[in-house]
Parts: sequence; C-alpha cells; structure tokens
Amino acid sequence: MLDILCIGDARIDIFLHVPSDNPHFSLDEKRENMLLEYGGKITIENYSKNIGGNASNAAIGLARLGKNVGICVQIGNDEFASFITNALEAENINTNLIKKFVSSTPFSVILSYKDERTILIESIKRKYEFNFENTSAKIIYLTSLGDDWKTVYEKALDLVKNREKILAFNPGSLQIEKKDELVMDLISESDYLFVNKEEAEGLLHGNGSNLLEEQKQIKKTLFGLKSLGAKNVIITDAENGIYAHSEKNEYLHLDIIKVDVVEKTGAGDAFNAGFIAAILEGKGIQDALIWGSINASSVIQKTGAQNGLLKKEELLEKLNTLGKYIVLPL
Repeated sequence: MLDILCIGDARIDIFLHVPSDNPHFSLDEKRENMLLEYGGKITIENYSKNIGGNASNAAIGLARLGKNVGICVQIGNDEFASFITNALEAENINTNLIKKFVSSTPFSVILSYKDERTILIESIKRKYEFNFENTSAKIIYLTSLGDDWKTVYEKALDLVKNREKILAFNPGSLQIEKKDELVMDLISESDYLFVNKEEAEGLLHGNGSNLLEEQKQIKKTLFGLKSLGAKNVIITDAENGIYAHSEKNEYLHLDIIKVDVVEKTGAGDAFNAGFIAAILEGKGIQDALIWGSINASSVIQKTGAQNGLLKKEELLEKLNTLGKYIVLPL
C-alpha cells in the first residue's frame, strides 16, 4: 500500500548559473527586473539538468524520508522522459501511473543570479489522461497542473469525497488565478492546505471575501482560509517564516532556519514533503512544521529542487543539532 500519491506535473529543469559579477547582467531592484545585454553573447558559470515539477519534487522528498510514494504525472516520448522515469525509479518511487503523450517532455530554464532565480517555463496546452481512481494511497497530494487541470481536479475531488482519502492540497498560481469553484470545493475537503502568503490572499480575494481589505495581520489571513473549510492551513512567507492554523484552532508561527542561500527552487515542495512525512510518522502539526522547515533549509543551500532533500536520518540529525527551535503561538 502506498503512503501517498503525488499528482501534478513533471518536467526537466535546466539551471544556468550566472556569476554575480557578470558585466552583461544587472538588477533594477526598484522595479524587480533583471536586465541583460540585448543581442549579446553572455557567459554562464555552469549549468545542470534536473527533474522539476511540484509533484516530482515532493515525491522525491517524501521517498527520501522513507515513505512509500507513488506519482501520477504526464511526460513526453523523448530522451527527457526516460531521464525522468529512471530518476524517479532510482528513488524507489512507484511510476505505474505515469502517462506518456506523443510530444516533447515539458521543460523550463532557470536563471540563477545573486541568490534568486528567474524561470522561463514552456507553456503548451496538453490534455491530461490520468487514471488514479483505484489508488491504495492513504494521502493524496494534489498540486499545480497546466491548462487542462480541471479534469484532474474533478477526479481528485471525487476520490477524496467517496474514498475517504486524506487530501494535502497545494494549488498552483493558475488554479488560484482562475478563482474557480472547483478549487474552493477542494479546499473545503482539504486536510492540509499549503500556500504562500500571496497565494493565500489571492484565494480569499477570489472567493469574494471582504476580509482581504482587513488583512494587515497574518492571523486574519489564516482565519479567512480556515473559514473556506480546510482543516489545517499552512502559509509560507519567505523570510518571515511559516504560519499555521490547526484543526485544534491553534494559531502557530515558526521562524526560518537561517542558512547561506544558494538557490531557492523547490523550497516550498521540500517544506511540504517534510511536513507530510512527519504527519505520516504520527507527529502533530508543530513537529510537522519543524520537519518541513529543516528540509526546506537544506534544499536552498544547494542548486536544484532535489539536491538538498534530506534522508530521514539526516533530518533527524539536523533536528538534534538545532537546539532551541520551537513553534510559538501566534
């Protein structure tokens, strides 16, 4: 029996590492724009190729933490598809529900420059043909998908309602921007809702909530999302840490673990994987927040979404050496 099934996208990430002193790059920090020489030849420090996609990142994170993981994604029929499948199987992830289409595998190019990243992502409409209705997984981890996302989300909603599955929901920006009733239905069925602060505010605004104008405090944001029906709401807010509103009506806050940041891709997926792994271990939400934070802090110290993902023994070792790192009431 699977502990969890991760449903979403898989892709290839090509990382281009640009030296901070590259004369052809500059930052307009006021406008938050990266500028590069038009028509020029620009040198990069190095490059790397990794698996990407929220579902893949979370699946690998959970597998390394000792969980029995399945994945449901759609890939092309090319050399990148074999790269993805082989890498997932090397992590002992069940790939039986991977679907292939007659096209190229999705990919993105990630420019890593001065501790931040800019993502150039391929956008091609694809029809999803997922069949996960008979999964044995205890938890369904549903994350972002492309334009045909509704067909998959409808199947997931039917599954969690009729088969009494635990739903961990991490909607993507496309789903939040659409402000669709289906997304709200999934939130109301969610045992764990994972969003960042901007996504949280987008969901409330999309629901027509007048709370958004009042949300000067994160506590009101948490309350607004909890009122949509999710049992546990977890909000990540970059350097401000992680906030949660639990089904026991606790308001919680956890500071970030301060580390030297190399690159931030996959930090959210790593947090979610660590959090869910703790829940599968029978731990409470406070321990789960800490597990997630430790995993995320490890990922951002390396390039790529998976290179810093921890094994269970590594995470526990870091937990033992952290000292006083506690979740506080909000």
